[in-house]
Amino acid sequence: MRTLQTARKAIFAVALLLCVPACFANEVDASADAAVVSTPATRGLFSSWFGGKAPKVDATVVDSDDLDADAPRPLMSTAGPRASDLVVGALGLLGIAYRLGGNTPTSGFDCSGLVRYVFQTAVGLDLPRRAEEISRIGSKIDRSDLKPGDLVFYKTLRKTFSHVGIYLGNNRFIHAPSSGGAVRVDDMTQSYWTARFNGARRVGH
Repeated sequence: MRTLQTARKAIFAVALLLCVPACFANEVDASADAAVVSTPATRGLFSSWFGGKAPKVDATVVDSDDLDADAPRPLMSTAGPRASDLVVGALGLLGIAYRLGGNTPTSGFDCSGLVRYVFQTAVGLDLPRRAEEISRIGSKIDRSDLKPGDLVFYKTLRKTFSHVGIYLGNNRFIHAPSSGGAVRVDDMTQSYWTARFNGARRVGH
């Protein structure tokens, strides 16, 4: 049990390292290629879990052998209060097992179940149950205009809008991937996701 808790803490810390610069940064080194955040919360987090050292991050996604083109990186934006609630709520569910039809932490999540649960608990919005239905609500936005808390859609089952996740910032999104997997953070610029990107929507923030 202790090993599992430690692993989940490590995963959560890595996700915060990837996402916090776009969401909650208050001390950013503008000279760096990637923004580096230093806040009291993150300093305490890494101090208690990693002896004061931020973990090295390997964001490589090996989800398919169908890898092809690269994609340009979208702009980073600062999240508003509701979007921040969505990001924090989603990150708290990292590591929960995938389950088709699942929509609670106890049962596990599929992709739309995760998104629906986060929006319900974080900002009090009830979304449709299926990814394709969710793709019809809110406002359509360009990839270059993505902000934390936006929804990103993918064509993963040979039909449009068959997969959905929540954008975190810095080209990362959180989602429940597939059978045998667990809620995780992936890099949108990986060629697997770039080739299947279907669009984005902004709902309730």
